[in-house]
Amino acid sequence: MSSYIDLKYINSLSSRLKQFKKKNERLYNFRCPHCGDSKKSKLKTRGYLYRVRNDMFFKCHNCGMGQNLANFIKFLDVKLYEQYILERYKSSTPATPEPKFDFKPPHFSEGYTQLLADWIEQLNTIEELPDNHPAKKYVIKRKIPEKYFDILYYTNEFMVTVNKCYENTYKDLTKDHPRLIIPFYDTIGNIFAFQGRAFFNEQPKYLTIKLDETKQKIYGLERVNFQKHIYITEGPLDSLFIDNCLAAAGADLYLRNVLPKDITYIFDNEPRNVEIVKRMYKVLDKNCNLFIWPNSIQSKDVNDLILSGKTILEVQNIISNNTHTGLSALNELNNWKRCKI
Repeated sequence: MSSYIDLKYINSLSSRLKQFKKKNERLYNFRCPHCGDSKKSKLKTRGYLYRVRNDMFFKCHNCGMGQNLANFIKFLDVKLYEQYILERYKSSTPATPEPKFDFKPPHFSEGYTQLLADWIEQLNTIEELPDNHPAKKYVIKRKIPEKYFDILYYTNEFMVTVNKCYENTYKDLTKDHPRLIIPFYDTIGNIFAFQGRAFFNEQPKYLTIKLDETKQKIYGLERVNFQKHIYITEGPLDSLFIDNCLAAAGADLYLRNVLPKDITYIFDNEPRNVEIVKRMYKVLDKNCNLFIWPNSIQSKDVNDLILSGKTILEVQNIISNNTHTGLSALNELNNWKRCKI
């Protein structure tokens, strides 16, 4: 009963919360009403309502405010708060005091807290860099949408940055170099990994550091709406060009509690890559939708397609017109692949 009442009052507040999004029955995302969220980006949403057992809690990953749902409602509307308390606890006797919530902030790993203290606060976002900075020029050259400049970071010393999270990972710093930093956040905005993308010829081109080994390397969880159709690309940067998109970061990714018909996978255009082709067949075994690159397009991935001159809308249309499932997808995949598995 309490869950129903919580959802009822969350829905009644939704119109007052900027950029309110329901991700699922246990998670809601919006701009924090306490701090107003990011002053630089009106698209940033770092306020969350999330369920822990039978209770809902609020947490902002910008100002750090944390409180139970009752106090969150009270902050927004005292009269609504009184109605909420009366309705949720009307079965209590008059002598029963108002329940006290023992709200404990979520436990973050040592790597996470160290990252926040020693890393995130020290690095500049791409948005903060001057327009003539090489890293910003690189991101602009890749045509990454400007609305994401505030979730991409720059470090001039990648090895030093990693050592702040995991001491002595790199003992020899003579080959240290700059990289684009791409943080991975979970559904309530906790950072659990970050990826460093080389600007030059350093190998490997992508290096991913996990701060929480229990979590899959999935990029975009803090932004995706699980109530809508979900797209899944391989690379994090590719996912920034497609609405409601996650990135699997080179691993197999199957979403639980999401119907196969509501997922479309977009792999890189590498028909001779045995591992990619194997994973595409696995996707079809799950009855999910699969985008198969038309032979007329030579671009190697979504970002490359954008760089070839296609607009984001044109890319969306190409994906829509070349998405298959079932036997149709199997036939298209057999015709597309150029390797034996």
